[in-house]
Amino acid sequence: MMFRNLFVGFVALSLSVPAVAEEPAFTAEAFRSHVAFLGDDLLEGREAGTRGYDIAAHYVATQFEGLGLRPGVNGGWFQDIEFVRSSLAGAPPRLTIGGRAFEQGSHILIRASADTAALDLTAPAVFVGYGIDAPGIGFDDYAGLDVRGKIVVALSGYPAGTASDVGAHLSAGKARMAAARGAVGLITIRLPGDIRTFPWSALVGAAVRPSVSWIGADGQPFSSDGLRFGATAEGEAATALFQGARRSLEQVMREAGRRNARPRGFALTQTVRAERAEGTQSRFNSANVIAVLPGTDPALANEYVLLMAHLDGLGVRERREGDAEDADLIRNGAMDNATGVSTLIEVARAMSDPANRPRRPILIAAVTAEEIGLIGANYLVHNPVVDGRIVGVVNLDMPVLTYDFSDVIAFGAEHSTMGETVARAAARMEVGVIPDPMPEQGIFTRSDHYRFVQAGVPSVFLMTGFGGEGRERFTHFLSTEYHSVNDDLSLPFNWQAGARFVRLNYLIAREIADAPAAPRWNADSPFAPAAE
Repeated sequence: MMFRNLFVGFVALSLSVPAVAEEPAFTAEAFRSHVAFLGDDLLEGREAGTRGYDIAAHYVATQFEGLGLRPGVNGGWFQDIEFVRSSLAGAPPRLTIGGRAFEQGSHILIRASADTAALDLTAPAVFVGYGIDAPGIGFDDYAGLDVRGKIVVALSGYPAGTASDVGAHLSAGKARMAAARGAVGLITIRLPGDIRTFPWSALVGAAVRPSVSWIGADGQPFSSDGLRFGATAEGEAATALFQGARRSLEQVMREAGRRNARPRGFALTQTVRAERAEGTQSRFNSANVIAVLPGTDPALANEYVLLMAHLDGLGVRERREGDAEDADLIRNGAMDNATGVSTLIEVARAMSDPANRPRRPILIAAVTAEEIGLIGANYLVHNPVVDGRIVGVVNLDMPVLTYDFSDVIAFGAEHSTMGETVARAAARMEVGVIPDPMPEQGIFTRSDHYRFVQAGVPSVFLMTGFGGEGRERFTHFLSTEYHSVNDDLSLPFNWQAGARFVRLNYLIAREIADAPAAPRWNADSPFAPAAE
């Protein structure tokens, strides 16, 4: 995940706390032991598909076995996944708009695709506003438009004034929405004022990176949308798309700059030709590590609570010009996300005590390939390992534990009854719950739980907050250590804070597992399956 432009508003909660089961002890030493192993240089950053990741996966499986948990995958601990890495090759991709050609990197970008066959597609284009097709919650950008067999052109982001987590959720589904309407391609126009917009140079670098997907039972790469191609356009290419249309790009942009404005779509007069040479593919394997803790109530035996943390990291970075011979190249991922996996193991330890078992069964998953697109979690969504249904997800990803946190952020809590659960658990520990201090970043859509949200499952994701010295410590980590070789065991960890973070997540998961009713989305939540 990526976090920037942080600010904070503290909201204190004073709530009555219902009785819960007697708590087990959580120790700093136990928490530290897992982080120390998973963050060691021996594991070389735990990149999915590497020996270091496999060592980490076997460590977690051994911990699960030692706790007396049941193997979660056909009598084994590992849900093996075959991945395909697809790369651009040959001549640079190109878009030709109304007879004018734009090469890759010069006002257009065409990304690598799991479908590596050569692409040469010509089709008419249709402008679809922001390209959001969710009439159930008031977004109906495709109304009156026929885009079958056509290339849709959509503005980036979402209308100004839209709640950021809602906008990020809807934006993530634009390609799927276009394909469902019969479109064959999607060109996104970068809005200058879109705060999620990265510099063009950064997008160029990202576009040449491989695309990674998983291989399904049919032997084909999984695709979430089915479009023939996706592209981004800016500057002269974006302007050319609207040449001769009833409205210019400048007029559309001016309207989009107004709060709550939603430019309506219309047919474009320009024909677009998209070309991409045949790409290359390579395959690798990596596994989710999954365990099951049976519940004690037979009436709730098919209602699973999922505890999840991503086990993978970014691995060893490439050597750069100017690096010293002995330069540290290992991105250990001690905070991101050895801390989350340690929390996962220690919550499982507390619940596995025969005298302290929850009513509902617990599915415990250390998943792979989060850092390259939440892919291990997505595989688990589409390839369930239990006969019952997952009723709620507690995700554990990168708490910043260099300070004694006094509050937390509970991403997604306000959208379901899990918010009440979080509030009660935090009050029990005299911990504050603050609103999302970075709403413009849409963080709720950027970690593994989001794949389950997309499948309709209420989820919550906690991070340490910004009270006291928290804001300074958190932002320092993000600017100095995050996703770098500096995220290692030399950080000034507060191991007792780690134990407190375990306890808080235990209280949350425990209440969900023991509650008479399963979590449910709030009636007005845009994440509820019926919302779109």
